[in-house]
Amino acid sequence: MTDLDPAIAAQLKRDDHGLVTAVVQQHDTGEVLMVGWMDDEALHRTLTTGRATYWSRSRKEYWVKGETSGHRQWVKSVALDCDGDTLLVAVDQEGAACHTGDRTCFDAKKLLTAPLDQ
Repeated sequence: MTDLDPAIAAQLKRDDHGLVTAVVQQHDTGEVLMVGWMDDEALHRTLTTGRATYWSRSRKEYWVKGETSGHRQWVKSVALDCDGDTLLVAVDQEGAACHTGDRTCFDAKKLLTAPLDQ
């Protein structure tokens, strides 16, 4: 049982594992830092502590971003998309957001770098 506000919980569209995608963005620049997963408890913890908390699908446990690395995420806002299946978490990121040590998880593998002319 979670303490997530029932009005918020009723708006969430979870996957088969009870998870919602969380897109994480630097609050002042709009830079997309990473994608994580939240269930109701992770979202409740995020909303009430101001620290980004996720569900680790591989470790099957909650983790607070930066708890071991020191690369903390201080939550500035959380928004739910129009479908209720994706959260936008705006944070103040300390250090690297990616587990590889990169600032963002989207630095390494650019598939397209130039705009398409149409």
